[in-house]
Amino acid sequence: MRERFWERFPLEELTTEEWEALCDGCGQCCLLKFQDDDTGQLAVLGVACELLDISSCRCSDYENRFARVPDCTQLKPERIAEFHWLPHSCAYRRLAEGRKLARWHPLLSGDPERVHRKGISVRSFAISQHDVPETELEEHIIAILPIDD
Repeated sequence: MRERFWERFPLEELTTEEWEALCDGCGQCCLLKFQDDDTGQLAVLGVACELLDISSCRCSDYENRFARVPDCTQLKPERIAEFHWLPHSCAYRRLAEGRKLARWHPLLSGDPERVHRKGISVRSFAISQHDVPETELEEHIIAILPIDD
């Protein structure tokens, strides 16, 4: 990867490896979400996708995730403007908004566990989709986000 690529190149010019390295491993993008068709609001649940390994906050089958979870959202540079729901701490969102990486980000700190110690990851609260009956999902809403188009 190119040295300090996140400061030197726009998101659209990053290599696949650089783009992937921006992920801080928080797992927040893997939480289930429901969008209200009438209001556009997005309900975020404290329930993680069936493929998220909650202890590592990484996908357990990253290479096959789209085949196994057809509605998995692929974050790509050309679509970043669509992802208003990403947390303010997310490197993709921060850079797209012209902000810098957070000091705890693994690319700066060299410590991939720091995101967990700072309480930014879902490790401390998420439960697996396997453990929640579909009829009980609404009971696990943790936030309602207004989404502007």
